[in-house]
Amino acid sequence: MPKLKTHRGAAKRFKKTGTGKIVRAAAFKRHILTSKTTKSKRQMRGTRVVSDSDAPKLERMLPYK
Repeated sequence: MPKLKTHRGAAKRFKKTGTGKIVRAAAFKRHILTSKTTKSKRQMRGTRVVSDSDAPKLERMLPYK
């Protein structure tokens, strides 16, 4: 069987935890931060677990990660 290629764009944006869940960075944290509240910016720190509906798609994109 041929090897599967990793989707390089997904590899740079997502990573897997030790238990196999896929985590991502929070959205809306890139620019125009002056209009966002300190509370919202603080809550956007860290990572989020990818939704259950998107996880199978990302599993195929990241076969060896």
